[in-house]
Amino acid sequence: MIVLGIDPGLAMTGWGVVEFGSQGIRPVSFGVVKTGAGEKLADRIHTLAEDVSSIALKYNVEVCSMEDIYFAKNISSAVPVAKVIGALTYKLMDMGIRVEYYSPLQIKLAVTGTGTADKHQVQEMVRLQLGLRAVPKPDHAADALADCICHCNYSSADERFKTGK
Repeated sequence: MIVLGIDPGLAMTGWGVVEFGSQGIRPVSFGVVKTGAGEKLADRIHTLAEDVSSIALKYNVEVCSMEDIYFAKNISSAVPVAKVIGALTYKLMDMGIRVEYYSPLQIKLAVTGTGTADKHQVQEMVRLQLGLRAVPKPDHAADALADCICHCNYSSADERFKTGK
């Protein structure tokens, strides 16, 4: 299974692609899609959706694991991110790619074993679990790979529950 992980953001959306199968999780590629602060909101969202869909096509993605919106203290920054999530979801679903959402807590728990892990712990576990020499940069790309690992772990557990193995 080819999994696309997405760490959504308006200025920078992280993405990561892994292959998940009987041999475990293998990193394929990762990076970020950037938009400029001077661009119109609709143009920025469109750019993100188009670029992410191109990545999905390039790597024959089967499922997308996306970090769900997290409302901290700043609702004004959460609204544009919610719009990005909506646009990416529409574009990927229109391409026949299933989209699964995971909360930051679920991602931390799946990657590190604890929901209270800090950013550096998550990034180091991504590096270790994917056998990478260094923590993926920028941070948004590492977060997107964490989304992939999260989905693989949860889907693997779901499969074991279904088969009883």
